[in-house]
Amino acid sequence: MLRNVLGKAFRFLGYTVQYGCIAHCAFEYLGGIVVCSGPSMEPTIQNSDIVFSENLSRHFYCIRKGDIVIVKSPSDPKSNICKRVIGLEGDKVCTSNPSDFLKSHSYVPKGHVWLEGDNLRNSTDSRCYGPVPYGLIRGRICLKIWPLNDFGFLRASPNSHRFLDD
Repeated sequence: MLRNVLGKAFRFLGYTVQYGCIAHCAFEYLGGIVVCSGPSMEPTIQNSDIVFSENLSRHFYCIRKGDIVIVKSPSDPKSNICKRVIGLEGDKVCTSNPSDFLKSHSYVPKGHVWLEGDNLRNSTDSRCYGPVPYGLIRGRICLKIWPLNDFGFLRASPNSHRFLDD
C-alpha cells in the first residue's frame, strides 16, 4: 500500500516537473500573453490592452525599427516596459523632445537600441535613460488580443517621422 502511494506521488511529481519545463521553455522562447499598463504607447496600445509577445525575434536578432518590444526597465529591473524601437546600433536618432526648438542627434552604440513610446509627451524612454542594451529585450509584440474590437496586428507608429535614415 505504501509503495503504491509513493509510486503515484513520484509519478505526479515527475509529470509536474516535465510540464513545468515545457511551460518554461514555451514562455521563455516562444512567447506569452502580456497585459500593458500606462499611457506611454497610446494611441497604439491603451492602458489594460492585452497583447501577444513572441520571443523568437530577440533570440535570432530580428528586431527592426518600428517594432514594439517588451523590455526590462533600465531604471527598475523588476518591471517590464513596452516601447517602440526607433533606432538600432549605428543609427542616427533624434535625442531631444519634440517640443525642443534645437534638435540634438546621436548615434546608437553597438549592442543597443533606442526606444520611445508612441505618446511622446507622456513617455519615459531612451530620451530620459539613453540607449538600451539589446540583452534587456524580452520579446516583440506582434498581436493585440484584447479588446476584441481592436484585435489584430499593431498599426504603424504615429511618430514615424522620427525614424532617421542617415
